[in-house]
Amino acid sequence: MQLIGLVHDIGKIAIPAEILTKPTRLDKLEYEMVKGHAEKGYEILKDVAFPLPIAEIIRQHHERMDGSGYPRGLTGDEIFPEARILAVADVLESMATHRPYRPALGMEAAISEIETHRGVHFDEQAVDAMLVLIRQKEYRLPS
Repeated sequence: MQLIGLVHDIGKIAIPAEILTKPTRLDKLEYEMVKGHAEKGYEILKDVAFPLPIAEIIRQHHERMDGSGYPRGLTGDEIFPEARILAVADVLESMATHRPYRPALGMEAAISEIETHRGVHFDEQAVDAMLVLIRQKEYRLPS
């Protein structure tokens, strides 16, 4: 999972830096380009021999349990367990840390948002594991 975490956004290499660092809201075309990073990451890594299906996991990391995610609108068990875990970790990190278009929302706001969507967008077991890491094991994001 550590390797997956390191390379999960590799597809963003195909997105112009001015879009990734834009300090204001993305327009529709820009947003579609950013959404394409999961598929692009798959394309970059699909022929690399990994012990896990890392390219497919990367492609699925924005899928949601209820089918509202992208790129393919997968649901439930169609989504690899590793991609479900990555989805929770990715949202936690992205909400809790600074982005060019907004300040960090903080860990508690990120946790609250994830808990709100537990079982709908996010896998229940992945959310529960995140909560154990943060609340019982006192995990903190690297600074």
